[in-house]
Amino acid sequence: MRAASSASALKSRAKPVVDTAAPGLHLSENDIARLMRQRNIGVSAHIDSGKTTLTERILFYTGRIRDIHEVRGRDAVGAKMDSMELEREKGITIQSAATFCDWNATVPTTGEIEKYAINIIDTPGHVDFTIEVERALRVLDGAVLVLCAVSGVQSQTITVDRQMRRYNVPRISFINKMDRAGANPTRVINQIRQKLKMPAAAVQVPIGIESDFKGVVDLVRWKALYNEGVKGIDVVESDEIPEDVLELAKAKRQELIEALADVDDAIGDLYLAEEEVTTPDLVSAIRRATISLKFSPVFLGSAIKNTGVQPMLDGVCAYLPNPREASVNALDLDKPDPESSPVQLIPAAEAPLVGLAFKLEEGRYGQLTYMRVYQGSLKRGAIIYNARTGKKLKVPRLVKMHSNDMEDVNEIGPGEICAIFGVECSSGDTFTDGSTNYSMTSMFVPEPVISLSIKPSGLETPNFSRALNRFQKEDPTFRTIISGMGELHLDIYVERMRREYGVTCITGKPRTGGAGQFGRVTGFIEPIDLETEDQGATEGQGDGEGAAAKIQATDSIFENEVTGGNIPAGFIPACEKGFRDALEKGLLSGHPVTGCRFVLSDGAAHAVDSSELAFRLAAFGAFREAYNKAQPVILEPIMAVEVVAPVEFQGAVIGGINQRRGTIVDTEVRDDEFTVTAEVALNDMFGYSTQLRGMTQGKGEFTMEYLKHVPCMPNVQMDMQKAYQKILEKK
Repeated sequence: MRAASSASALKSRAKPVVDTAAPGLHLSENDIARLMRQRNIGVSAHIDSGKTTLTERILFYTGRIRDIHEVRGRDAVGAKMDSMELEREKGITIQSAATFCDWNATVPTTGEIEKYAINIIDTPGHVDFTIEVERALRVLDGAVLVLCAVSGVQSQTITVDRQMRRYNVPRISFINKMDRAGANPTRVINQIRQKLKMPAAAVQVPIGIESDFKGVVDLVRWKALYNEGVKGIDVVESDEIPEDVLELAKAKRQELIEALADVDDAIGDLYLAEEEVTTPDLVSAIRRATISLKFSPVFLGSAIKNTGVQPMLDGVCAYLPNPREASVNALDLDKPDPESSPVQLIPAAEAPLVGLAFKLEEGRYGQLTYMRVYQGSLKRGAIIYNARTGKKLKVPRLVKMHSNDMEDVNEIGPGEICAIFGVECSSGDTFTDGSTNYSMTSMFVPEPVISLSIKPSGLETPNFSRALNRFQKEDPTFRTIISGMGELHLDIYVERMRREYGVTCITGKPRTGGAGQFGRVTGFIEPIDLETEDQGATEGQGDGEGAAAKIQATDSIFENEVTGGNIPAGFIPACEKGFRDALEKGLLSGHPVTGCRFVLSDGAAHAVDSSELAFRLAAFGAFREAYNKAQPVILEPIMAVEVVAPVEFQGAVIGGINQRRGTIVDTEVRDDEFTVTAEVALNDMFGYSTQLRGMTQGKGEFTMEYLKHVPCMPNVQMDMQKAYQKILEKK
């Protein structure tokens, strides 16, 4: 039975407090004691790496749930964190889910037991739901990056790694599925180093592998750890390292020391002096290097086999930062230039309240707003202020979430995550107690990849617009056109409209994407030349298709070169607005135009009849007049596609990609499965999931992610132009 250590043992390891937020703010001893034992973590990975299965074990071992349930295909009840009916049917995570638990962790330096409070957010693995990962990582202090022991670093693993770096989130790595045939942790660790460019080393070695996997050797404490009892609930420690892994353990411990010596000066000095590296030295170095984003300790286990999960939880408590160690800044909106002098927040309970609303849901009792409190305390019944709108609001109900269940609380302290009811706001809003005008920086919201036309199958009802408005408010990447991050993303929302609002919808083919007055404008338009702006141009390309091919991430530009006042200065913004209006619908296919420079050189105005509308329309017409002379081309999105399937279907899979005009970039064969990476036009990928299931007997899976835009084939462009002309003729 584990028990928490005394408070005095905790205080002795506390660092000196530095007041940074404002004069007179201090962390009390209670603040320090609580924060030292607080962890806010996310569980992230590529799809089907075992995130939700791992989280289910964490909840079971911490006592939050009474029994273990599995994702679709293994258990009729379904995992706790996949509470949505669609999630349980499809066996994937669609929405991030928050929970909290207590864990009695083993302190690696002393072997004592300390009780920690852990907030956990389980995130989706599919790239279509990447916004769920973005907003989770925005408010977390640390993360567990889950990798498959067979597949290793995959496409979405790289995306998650990029998101963790964007928000400076330290991570520990957990190589899951060590019981599977073909498990190779050494290869996966090398992929972390090479593909993710993250220094990493194992802090454990497996005792047995594949079907013989039965435990791990802790290289830091030098103990063998086994899971025994019902569903692996008991962790049995042994000082005797099995003979068959002893030499491997010694070699891997030396490799761990060498890896730390490269990123930590203290270990580097000991290593160069050939002095002994003790357990406290190792623990301190791993923690310093992990928190400073220089290193990732690697744990091993098999969540489905209930092995290695508890030692990983101990690693979360030992090596990931507490809220006090995570540097958090806010902008003081009362200052003339808030971004030039950000204010560092201090997680003191008595400090002015600063909290960030990072996720919205439509709950049974109205809008449910998830909030991370960075500074101060939030109490039920308190008056809070929205920094964006200035509105004063009352907190009628305050809860802590456990997936779709909730527990009412009266107060939430700094560094904690909660949810509130009855507060109208948008995702990314900052709340204060009114004594300051602080605002948190917003999270990164990726641009939608595809769009669908959508309409009710019958008469339009209020539920149709209500559903669209709700989903757009919940998910910043979901647009009411409707746009989203991928085919699955939009399919899920269409299905949710049917189930939750009773609205059956019809969707069209996806697409990307939306006066008697006097005014005269003169100028020219040209493609943006990236030779000088992005150093990405190729010699010999002209103003037409070649120039369009160079435009990847550059928007269009408006330049004003009018001299002499022929166009009054007050009408120049109207000219730019007309140019921007013209960009919204190109004449070839009705899609937005990009990569264009509009240079306004001259014009004329009338003293009485000129207006903003006149110059806006004049600029609009001028762009349309010059548009066809610029030899425009249609760009189509190209996706990076990764397919994983049994090796016997390799020929069929590659043939299927070739049929869809895909370019094979890389193939990798390992044991009984293979991975193929390709670049395929998004327009050719629709319906591929059905085809892949058919050609691989349902055993293949794929992921895709936006890569770039390139000019489409001339015959495709011609077909799109003809189709668009027919649409215009019907109108």
